[in-house]
Amino acid sequence: MSEQSYKLSVLIPVFNEASTIEHVIERVRAVPVETEIILVDDCSTDGTTEVLRKLAVEQPDLVIRFHQVNRGKGAGIRTALAEATGDLVIVQDADLEYDPSEYPKLLGPIEDGVADVVYGSRFLGGPHRVLFFWHQVGNQLLTLLSNLMTNLNLSDMETGYKIFRTPLLKAMRLTSDRFGFEPEVTARVAQMHLRVYEVPISYWGRDYGEGKKITWKDGIAAFWHIFKFNVLDRMPAPRRRAEGEQD
Repeated sequence: MSEQSYKLSVLIPVFNEASTIEHVIERVRAVPVETEIILVDDCSTDGTTEVLRKLAVEQPDLVIRFHQVNRGKGAGIRTALAEATGDLVIVQDADLEYDPSEYPKLLGPIEDGVADVVYGSRFLGGPHRVLFFWHQVGNQLLTLLSNLMTNLNLSDMETGYKIFRTPLLKAMRLTSDRFGFEPEVTARVAQMHLRVYEVPISYWGRDYGEGKKITWKDGIAAFWHIFKFNVLDRMPAPRRRAEGEQD
């Protein structure tokens, strides 16, 4: 692995996670990687806003922004991305389903110089909490449809763990406000012809009694987002530089 070091911007969209957000920040800080933590509160109603205002005083290196109305995960990611100054970007959910200790594993293909984007797949053999059969079937169907549209061979398009080179993510046209972010960003990755790797990750999924927010309606919407961003709203492919052309 390359000895080059990276600054990682960790984007954390937050909605009603008062019971977990401090633990997530602690876990991110424990990772042996230089990190910049950017949180966006999406107009929480459970006390999360107050927790973040307290943390802003106690930990002034945190970058914290607040939405005045609830806009969704995708909008929170865009707000956080505008603040990112790191070489690389990862989205970290504010619950405890994904483990920040796996950042170094995700960084590996980028540090080795073979990837622009790395997806952490929940379906490549990592440990995971056993939950809902139909959720897995739905994820596999969405990944299959996305792969048909993008010509990528991903195993987990909907994974919440994706690391990007920051300039590339900032160059994407991203518009989804809610859970359409995953199919949209995957469509952009394909349209920009980026180098993509997958690595296995663990997954500690929550059930709805523990605060899981995505529902079957979001799954149905994802089918529309896959079609929209691969057919109706494509980004132009990047222009390839001619041989000998100067910047």
